[in-house]
Amino acid sequence: MKGIILAAGSGTRLYPASLPISKILLPVYDKPMIYYPITTLMLAGIKDILIISNPYDIDNFKKVLGDGSQLGIKFSYAIQNVPKGIAESFLIGEDFIQNEPVSLILGDNIFHGFGFSSMLRMISLRKNCATVFGYRVKDPERFGVVEFDEKGNAVSIEEKPKNPKSDFALTGLYFYDNDVVKYAKTLKPSNRGELEITDLNKIYLEKNKLKVEILGRGFAWLDTGTTESLLQASNFVNNMEVNTGMKIACVEEVAYRMRYISKEHLASLANKYNNAYGEYIKRIVKRN
Repeated sequence: MKGIILAAGSGTRLYPASLPISKILLPVYDKPMIYYPITTLMLAGIKDILIISNPYDIDNFKKVLGDGSQLGIKFSYAIQNVPKGIAESFLIGEDFIQNEPVSLILGDNIFHGFGFSSMLRMISLRKNCATVFGYRVKDPERFGVVEFDEKGNAVSIEEKPKNPKSDFALTGLYFYDNDVVKYAKTLKPSNRGELEITDLNKIYLEKNKLKVEILGRGFAWLDTGTTESLLQASNFVNNMEVNTGMKIACVEEVAYRMRYISKEHLASLANKYNNAYGEYIKRIVKRN
C-alpha cells in the first residue's frame, strides 16, 4: 500500500504564524506537525509516502524529511500548484500510486488512541473497498457528516450540512483500493471549484464499497487548522507525554518498533539531538 500526505494548504487561518513556513511544518509541542501523519501511515505498515505541497514550501519539506532512508522508508514529493480539493491528490499522485491501494491523510490531522496501530494494519489489508473514519463532534455542520441506519451501516454522506443527520464527522484519514484514481477522474468541481473528497466517498458508498470505522471515546482526533486548535493539540501531546513517559509521533521510535531500522541505527539517530528528544530515543535503545 502507498501513502499520501496532503500538505499543500496555505494555512491562512494561522496567519501570521504560518506566513514564513507551511503550517504543516509548525511545531506541535516538540516536533513538526508532519511527524504525526507520517507516523500514522507508518503504523499502518506503509513505507512509500508521497508528500504533496505547494511550490513555495516543497523545498522545506525536502530539507526536513529528506528521502526517508534514515527511517527505512521512502519519501517522494509532488506539487499542487493551486488548491483544487483533497480528491485532486489522487490525480497528482497517479504515477506514484500505480497499481497499489493507497491511504491519504491530511497533513494537519493528528490521531491517537489505544489499539490504533492494530486497527490501521487490519484496514490496510482490506481488498476492493474504501475505509473512512467517523468521530463524534459537537459541531458536525463544519465537517463531512455520515448518516447511519439502525444496523450501523452508512447510508449517506453530506458536506457541511446545515441540518446534520448525525453528529459523526469524517476525519482526514482515508484508505482506498486502486479504483480511487479511476473514480477521481470522474469528479466534477463543486461550487467551491474543488474536487471534493465527499463526492469521492459517495461513489464508494453508492457501490456498497465504503466502510466506516468509528473512533470511540478512547481516541483523540485533532485538526490543527486554527491557532486555538494548534495550542490545544500541543497541550494534549505535552500532557500525554509527561504523564506516560512515552512520546507521540516520534518517527525514529516508530521506525524501530515497526522494524524498519535496527537498534544500532536507532542509536545513531539519537546522536542528532542534544536535548530531551534525543535522550528519549537513547532510553528506547537501552530498554530494548
